[in-house]
Amino acid sequence: MPPLRVEFVQSASRHDQLPSSRSEITVVGRSNVGKSSLLNAMANRKKLAHVSNTPGRTRLLNLFEVGDPRDKQPGLSKTMVDLPGYGFAKAPGNMRAQWQNMIESYLLERENLMMVIVLVDGVVGPTKLDTQMLDWLRANGLPHTVVATKHDKVKSSLRDKRKKEVAEGCDLEQGDVIWVSAEKGTGLDKLRGLVVSWLDN
Repeated sequence: MPPLRVEFVQSASRHDQLPSSRSEITVVGRSNVGKSSLLNAMANRKKLAHVSNTPGRTRLLNLFEVGDPRDKQPGLSKTMVDLPGYGFAKAPGNMRAQWQNMIESYLLERENLMMVIVLVDGVVGPTKLDTQMLDWLRANGLPHTVVATKHDKVKSSLRDKRKKEVAEGCDLEQGDVIWVSAEKGTGLDKLRGLVVSWLDN
């Protein structure tokens, strides 16, 4: 599947500051799980989302439009939101608390949210923060899909075992976890196809 056509629209500190969408998906994950790298790889663009060696650089709700803007009708765009990472961000505790409130209110109140993509580091596996996020999404009845990143960083001889461990850690069947590599392109076609289908619902 060809790269997604993705364009940055705006950033905001509250979801009600964002324009409405016909359908929307969002991406969550730990601060250094590779969210920006994956967004860039899905669109085949190097600087669409800012990639930093410092975890926690994404501090706002970042809205992207998916698809050809010439085809959209006013208020009916298909969008993707990159949320601040949770975990190891180098920021004061009060700022991290604000991020949590911002993320939770977005997830609970944003209209036309079709899917939450939860990124899990395929090398590290699901951490306590990841499982807490999954439990919270399930408790609130929010649709979500787990995507394991950094497939290329897992030794080929260990991949079958690692895939089983990651699935079990997320309380999922092995086939329910999508494995990707932003660097090598593994799994990107499958994920792009899913993104299109979620947004077309």
